[in-house]
Amino acid sequence: MSDLHLHHLENSRSFRILWLLEELGVEYQLTRYERTKSYLAPKSLERVHPSGKSPILEVKGLNPKDPEQKTCLIESGHIIDYLMAKYDTEYKLHPKLDAESQAWRDYDFWMHYAEASAMPALVMRLVFNKVVERSPTLIKPIAKGIRKQVEAVMISKNIRIALDLTEEKLSNDKWFAGSEFSAADVQMGFFIEAANAGPGLDEVRYNNILNWLKRCQGRAAYKAAVEKGGKLEF
Repeated sequence: MSDLHLHHLENSRSFRILWLLEELGVEYQLTRYERTKSYLAPKSLERVHPSGKSPILEVKGLNPKDPEQKTCLIESGHIIDYLMAKYDTEYKLHPKLDAESQAWRDYDFWMHYAEASAMPALVMRLVFNKVVERSPTLIKPIAKGIRKQVEAVMISKNIRIALDLTEEKLSNDKWFAGSEFSAADVQMGFFIEAANAGPGLDEVRYNNILNWLKRCQGRAAYKAAVEKGGKLEF
């Protein structure tokens, strides 16, 4: 049995880890979870880890006193760092840590930017959309009004800033760490997929982002992740 066990929730950040495991070509066990009618994670995930969120990667062998014990790793960035340190020893999917290296600085920046700056506004948009969808008929017009105001004041601007910065980066480089695909592309992928949901991104304004997304979706590992974990649908 594999030393790695990924607990994957559909339409969630855990798609990153599933995709990365396929890129690495390592053996792993996969348990797939469906969201509830309220679009939440099922309670069964809480039995794996108290956070009740995905991704959760169970790893065997991290406890020297009990090599068979499973340790739960959570948070996409942390899991990716672990997988790079453990399985990408030839640096095919991440640059060597080197403060003088532009590739490493780019890699490290986008790994952090994805969650720290890019994702929060998109999550806020999703939450307000779900609130409106589930509001009683009499309350729905009020909920829509609140959503519209928050969208105008906070959400749209922050998403646009993140997308414009991303577009500028991809106008100069093929991938987020430069000329080579890396785990930073996997990390940023969830944000771009979410931003491209619904009507999709403007093909003129965000041409480089959309071309980058096509390159990602054309990778064999990405296709395998979709087949095993489901397509991202927001």
